Amino acid sequence: MRIFLFSILLIVNSIFAQDVANHVNPFIGTGGHGHTFPGATVPYGMVQLSPDTRIDGSWDGCSGYHYSDAVIYGFSHTHLNGTGVSDYGDMMLMPTMGEPSFDHKVYSSSFSHTNEKASAGFYSVKLDKHNIDVRLTTSTRVGFHEYTFNKAGQANIILDLNHRDKLLEGRIRVIDNKTIEVLRRSEAWAQNQYVFARIEFNVPMIINKEKTRYKSDGKIYEGVELALSFSKQVKKGEKILIKVSLSPTSYEGAELNSSEIKHWDFEKAHQDAVALWNNELSKIEITSKDKDKLAIFYTALYHTMMQPNIAQDLDGKYRGRDNQIHQAEGFDYYTVFSLWDTFRAAHPLYTLIDKKRTSDYINTFIKQYEQGGRLPVWELASNETDCMIGYHSVSVIADAMAKGIKGFDYEKAFEASKASAMRDVLGLEAYKNNGFIAIDDEHESVSKTVEYAYDDWCIAQMAMLLDKQDDYQYFMKRSQNWKNIFDWEIGFIRPKKNGGWDVPFDPKEINNNFTEGNGWQYTFFVPQDIHGMIEAYGGPSIFEAKLDEMFNSESKTTGREQVDVTGLIGQYAHGNEPSHHMAYLYNYIGKPQKTNEKVTYILDNFYKNTPDGLIGNEDCGQMSAWYVLSSMGIYQVTPGQQYFNTCKSTYPNAKIRINENKIVVPNTDESENKFVNYNLNYFLKGPDTLVAPPDGLVSIFPTVPVIVAKSKSFKEELPIQFKTWNKRAKVFYSINQSTFTHYQKPFTLKESATIHFYSDDEKGNRSDTITAQYFKKPNNYTIDIKSEYNPQYHAGGPEGLIDGIFGSVNWRKGDWQGYQNKDFEAVIDLKKKTKIETVSVDFLQDTRAWILMPTQVELYVSDDNVNFEKIAVVKNTLDPKDYEVQTQKLTTKVSAKARYVKVIARNFGKLPVWHQGYPFDGFAFIFIDEIEVN
Repeated sequence: MRIFLFSILLIVNSIFAQDVANHVNPFIGTGGHGHTFPGATVPYGMVQLSPDTRIDGSWDGCSGYHYSDAVIYGFSHTHLNGTGVSDYGDMMLMPTMGEPSFDHKVYSSSFSHTNEKASAGFYSVKLDKHNIDVRLTTSTRVGFHEYTFNKAGQANIILDLNHRDKLLEGRIRVIDNKTIEVLRRSEAWAQNQYVFARIEFNVPMIINKEKTRYKSDGKIYEGVELALSFSKQVKKGEKILIKVSLSPTSYEGAELNSSEIKHWDFEKAHQDAVALWNNELSKIEITSKDKDKLAIFYTALYHTMMQPNIAQDLDGKYRGRDNQIHQAEGFDYYTVFSLWDTFRAAHPLYTLIDKKRTSDYINTFIKQYEQGGRLPVWELASNETDCMIGYHSVSVIADAMAKGIKGFDYEKAFEASKASAMRDVLGLEAYKNNGFIAIDDEHESVSKTVEYAYDDWCIAQMAMLLDKQDDYQYFMKRSQNWKNIFDWEIGFIRPKKNGGWDVPFDPKEINNNFTEGNGWQYTFFVPQDIHGMIEAYGGPSIFEAKLDEMFNSESKTTGREQVDVTGLIGQYAHGNEPSHHMAYLYNYIGKPQKTNEKVTYILDNFYKNTPDGLIGNEDCGQMSAWYVLSSMGIYQVTPGQQYFNTCKSTYPNAKIRINENKIVVPNTDESENKFVNYNLNYFLKGPDTLVAPPDGLVSIFPTVPVIVAKSKSFKEELPIQFKTWNKRAKVFYSINQSTFTHYQKPFTLKESATIHFYSDDEKGNRSDTITAQYFKKPNNYTIDIKSEYNPQYHAGGPEGLIDGIFGSVNWRKGDWQGYQNKDFEAVIDLKKKTKIETVSVDFLQDTRAWILMPTQVELYVSDDNVNFEKIAVVKNTLDPKDYEVQTQKLTTKVSAKARYVKVIARNFGKLPVWHQGYPFDGFAFIFIDEIEVN
């Protein structure tokens, strides 16, 4: 019996003529931690016209709106869908009555959800303060406002360019009494964002209040503080209509884009927006008698289509990564690429239902490479934010190439991918040289290593398609680097330090060695080599037990509080992306029933038709793309291959419109899952003969050895040994540039040393050469720390403060001890009464990270460790408002003779009003590394 089938039907588009947009509920995800917005937009539109209820930059206000709020500050034209960082909120308009004010506390208004409606392409609300009804709709580049004033009097439209993020440059030019042009250049997550606008009123308006630093003849207003009030006397029930067209390039671009809506018919604009949504949403048809399920599905699909956003004018002009204006030829230019999130499910979904945009996205990537020198990581408004990790543009490119999607230059795409992977930033230099990233090299070292390895596999797939054999072999070797941080003895991917495993290790701990996750959530991220991962555990049964242990563990993490890690099933975290493929791993060991069980549970429990209906950040469509694919019974674990996993479908009658005439109907059975080829014209056999598509590895590359030593510094002597994953591999080592020696048994260091080492397998393949450094302490001092440090910032324990090893400005690598909201106090035992001439203490300041210098350092001495005499006070002189990340050594000369030295560093305390942590009642950290007594 054929358990899985993709039926191909040649039918006309009329099957999708139903009003599927009617099922969309834009309020899903606006509560909880979903970070979505309810306002009006069209598919992939430049304009997202939505109310702003949050202007403080708070985490749950990233989209500008949160369902728990009761005050609206205005309606702005750009918003981000489900991100974890605040930005946008450009071109804010707010209707008021009476005497206008530019104080947002005055012009804002309370509102009630009872008087609020949202649907695909539409939003409306009643502003309680002045009884004003607001309706909003959009085209791709134009926002359309309708304000109904239910009382007679002076109506005002407030334009406040200081809304939300920092205004770098503001300019308003009055064309006539119905038209103005605006430039808003701002800084937030995107550090240099340009938005031009043309604002048109349907009736004449007068400017009766202004806030500006420069005005020319009443026609041009400029400044970094800029707001205008446009007013008109209205009768009860009178309407004012406003159209706002946006452009990333120029005033001329905004004027051109205004032609998208040439009329003043709000209802027509609204229906045109709905038609656009129906056209896009109808690419997938599901049926259900449950209205909530229809709302959940089509809102999820809607969320995947809210970005990336078109970022070019109607004539194809766009602002490039070099901040110059360019002309798009043969493709459309887009922005807002949350690639760390969306490469996993959103982009594979686009390869099914939107091949043209997929090629447009890749052409955009190529142009950003040509204009900015590298592929995007997290691009926003022609700015690279460098948010998150990896270079996951290559996943999108490789996936498109593997699936035969045309419309972009494969050779140029490969060139850009290779160039991005060969840079020497963000740990890549160590990764290339050593085959992994260590804590010593870069923070988030574990996550970066495994994600780079997957990306490198993607580049290898491109090289294979383009018959570039040397590149294929090189990047396939790099794709195996995950093995260099896999601890085969405990079965976890874990951090390394100085060539060995970092200790202690808690797989539940969220810390700076991982990106928004922990050891459990990253151990299974080897999508490019799942068979190798299963083999590394010792086979399918052991691998299955490990997966079971993850799903059945206590649903609690340790270490840093990470708001992104939500939706826990054991240590699986559906609210954040690194876990999203894990339920499907059971398919690879012939246990589809467990995949079905886990996927069904997630679909039923983590997606609801409510404002808090998303278990975590939407993240530009990724959370919803997982639902769309999984609910239809398909998911792509490894983008870059043609194959999709399958599972039991929630909607067995789902139809996917692959193009204008071809419809695929996924039908799955819960008893046995398969892997279906993207081309949908043949099928792999079932789990009895082939449980997964091949990974395509051409050979097995040797892993680096692990060096085992108690610490990086020592007093008298330090035993050293090596371990290897492959027991038949030989280890060779060199001490202080000596000739490499075959390792036979443990040895002991008695002096400081630099050790180089590598392994050679039985086939003569040699691993990368690793370096470890060990330091013999210059004295036998000991330290007794009286304060309790944050366990995440331990610097290797108390001895780390007197080991002669200094931390760098990259404090995330773990060389610093951290103390939050408490003073640091420690006593150093010099072991005998000693003449003391200088005392130096090293601190670090990173104001943005809440790490500030102590206000002062106090020094005391004692002969008995009981009675202490104060000998010095060193005041801090570094301004806490100095945002440069830097280390500062507080040194003082003294004249004393004693055995014990006490050091007290006074904490800065509660963060002040000017600090971004003030709204969170935040307290400063002290970061201390080395104490020197001479």
